[in-house]
Amino acid sequence: MTHMDYSDEPPRSEQLLVQATKPYNAEPPVDALVEFPITPDSLLYCRNHSPVCVYPEETYFVTVKHGEKDVLRISLADLKAFPKAQVTAVLQCAGNRRKEMGAIKPVNGVAWASGVVGNCIWAGTRLCDLLKRVGGQTYTQVCFASYSTFCQDDTFYGASIPVDKATSVDGDVLLAYEMNGEPLSPDHGGPLRLVVPRYLGARWVKWLDTIILAMEESPNYYQQRDYKVLPPTVETKAQASELWSKYPSMTALPLNSVIGSVLAIPTESPDKFSLQIKGYALPGPLVDGNVASVEVSIDDGTTWMSADITYQQGKWSWTLWEANLDCVPVSGTVYSRARDEAGNVQERIGAWNLRGVAYNAWASAEWGEV
Repeated sequence: MTHMDYSDEPPRSEQLLVQATKPYNAEPPVDALVEFPITPDSLLYCRNHSPVCVYPEETYFVTVKHGEKDVLRISLADLKAFPKAQVTAVLQCAGNRRKEMGAIKPVNGVAWASGVVGNCIWAGTRLCDLLKRVGGQTYTQVCFASYSTFCQDDTFYGASIPVDKATSVDGDVLLAYEMNGEPLSPDHGGPLRLVVPRYLGARWVKWLDTIILAMEESPNYYQQRDYKVLPPTVETKAQASELWSKYPSMTALPLNSVIGSVLAIPTESPDKFSLQIKGYALPGPLVDGNVASVEVSIDDGTTWMSADITYQQGKWSWTLWEANLDCVPVSGTVYSRARDEAGNVQERIGAWNLRGVAYNAWASAEWGEV
């Protein structure tokens, strides 16, 4: 059955800040988010282009196609009979921090703050194991689709990833049916979603029901005409209309850091505070490794102080960090920047683009009477 309206939406966490209701889009307060190395279901953002589907596991099937030809139809129960794999990976929306980019110049999209991200333990069947079962096909792309519901901009939701990523054991691409040890909730793609570590969340197709082995990327709107970084000179939808096909679909997002909370603690000196700063950092493309360090500055980047890494798990997770600064003024602005294992450093300025995606300028937060 295809869901055609919003009459069967599941209950939602009251901790989330709602950006829109139809479709439901919400994010957690970032100060709450950074308190948990593993993001609980109640604090994981919800990004939707459609109504949320609720499906019973016992009747759920996935169809694998080669081009137009069906080559396998497999139940969720049979998928669970494959060896179970588990991976800790951060899920992030391409529009994270869009509100900040929109303050530079208007952009198109939900005005997300910095909470559209979460680090979870995903479990399910490795995609490469299922593709071995199919065998004997020639293809360069693996396309994924959910026909379970109508979408804002297309008749279904679709995405694709290159075959090298899809078939790599080290890539840890999962057909996930669990999150943090529990069955996937409907809001997060249950009963089955794609997990593609280090790729933006737009490729992590929820309510996955179709896999297509193809020679081209998915033709779906969300692969071909959305989630692309256009040049800053493109300022209107009309200007963009002829350019979407000329720019690549996004895969990984850039190196990033965010300040989640700043606590100013009075000292014995009336004109000085101590600061406790917490935040998260996100790696860029896999070839650059994970986050290696995070630094903070309270003098506009003239000098930088190292933060302590308080959490990082493997190559796919986010990084939580904390910095404690003594004898700071009673007010000011603190900045953060991340550095990865390849030596890349987060840039001060994030490039503006019409869709407001991939924003990664230095993070900043104020304290005191600024």
